[in-house]
Amino acid sequence: MHSADLLSRRAQLTPHREALVEIETGQRYTYAHLNTRANQFANFMLELGVCKGDRVSILAQNSLIYMDMFYGVGKIGAIFAPLNWRLTLKELAYIVNDLQPKILLVGPEYTALAEELRTLTNIETLVSLPDALPDTTLADAVPYAERHPRAATAEPPRPALDPDDPYCILYTSGTTGNPKGAMIPHRQILWNCINTVISWGLTEHDVSPVFTPLFHAGGLFAFLTPILYVGGRILLARGFSPEESLRWIIAEKCTVILGVPTLFQMWRECPAYATADFSPVHFFINGGASCPVELMAAWRKEKGVIFRQGYGLTEVGPNCFSMTDEESEPKSGSVGKPIFHSEMRLVNPETGAEVGPNEPGELLIKGPHVTTGYWRNPEATAKSLVDGWFYTGDTARRDEDGFYTIIGRYKDMIKSGGENVYAAEVESAVREHPAVAECALIGKPDEKWGEVGLMVVVFEKGKTVTEQEIKDYCDGKIARFKIPKEFVFTDALPYSPYGKVEKVKLKEKYLG
Repeated sequence: MHSADLLSRRAQLTPHREALVEIETGQRYTYAHLNTRANQFANFMLELGVCKGDRVSILAQNSLIYMDMFYGVGKIGAIFAPLNWRLTLKELAYIVNDLQPKILLVGPEYTALAEELRTLTNIETLVSLPDALPDTTLADAVPYAERHPRAATAEPPRPALDPDDPYCILYTSGTTGNPKGAMIPHRQILWNCINTVISWGLTEHDVSPVFTPLFHAGGLFAFLTPILYVGGRILLARGFSPEESLRWIIAEKCTVILGVPTLFQMWRECPAYATADFSPVHFFINGGASCPVELMAAWRKEKGVIFRQGYGLTEVGPNCFSMTDEESEPKSGSVGKPIFHSEMRLVNPETGAEVGPNEPGELLIKGPHVTTGYWRNPEATAKSLVDGWFYTGDTARRDEDGFYTIIGRYKDMIKSGGENVYAAEVESAVREHPAVAECALIGKPDEKWGEVGLMVVVFEKGKTVTEQEIKDYCDGKIARFKIPKEFVFTDALPYSPYGKVEKVKLKEKYLG
């Protein structure tokens, strides 16, 4: 069985059960309806000449069309390759040129961006999604609203599929400035479903909202695919509104809820929070960035809920650990024990030797839920995957009871509002400013975003520049969420004997 069969098989088992509610429209869809739409998407793509291995991309906000596309491409062996609409034109152009998608679906908000993108890339076919804004219709684009409904509803012919065949390519920021396309094979999606269902105790009665973008592994795989696998129900949101999302969570009696620290803080500040009835909720789980223990404790005290900390990566899936309800409070701050079908090791990153209990080490993960590597990047693949072990770059420790706690990142990265921000990429953009001689990015704890970037800057001799001028300079070169929130200016950076900036010293100086 491959991931291409997941929706087809579920639609056979429970065709008339409600599978998805689209929050923006209020429309409700059964499993049979979702599967029919996915079949139509697959047949639509075949009409456009899409074959096994072809990449199909989308630049759009969350909508039902993501469901059509995700399950549809899998049926014909094509590759789902969504684009992050928060990126700049330059960043998107790099990814598109690396991917070389045969098809790009474009949402109404991004038609102008797509027209610019087309001049920098070689996209074969554009498909315009419904609700195009005035004067933004893409020239020569295939209209989705006309072609998709006319496509055949029968299951498309299936190509031969291997468990290691790529189903998705999801791009993650690169430590050297260029993003890498993590290849998500069919087996990884299937085993993420299996691991999540059996390790987290999901059932057909579970209801979960998806507020995170579907170009993220968290949006796709934290709850959406596992819950549709087990026969539960998903609420799909186009974007995030604290008040509206709380209203839907309560009205639909959601049972398992994923968020990032920013969302949990926003919900807590909503007027509706005080009277919100969370009794149907089995548990809340935080992902994307570490959640302050104080924030989790406040939710438990004020609302009497189960609150867990999660951990995952695009390359290994968003759900790598688990714990019981009873363990969630005494082990608060821990991500739990490894999921069922997975192996974990903690090693000294310098020697490769395994570390003992309560000693920090780099987290290594092995199992059927691990990536096959990076798209067209054998060098990065060889560095990250060794003998089946994926080197996460994250530092963790394991206590005597076998519970893991993530304590930092061996790779130089911060997580802000659930987004990965690699220091090298941001530092490279800032250093291009003619007044900047040197710079170093560190993560500063932030109540709302989890972490924000703090950039330490050394000026070129005889030159100065303001914080706002550097921010304005970076705008358009890197995505806005990557631009540091704060800058400090100093005479020199501390360097090690090996020529590396000693960021520990910077953190001691500026963060205490």
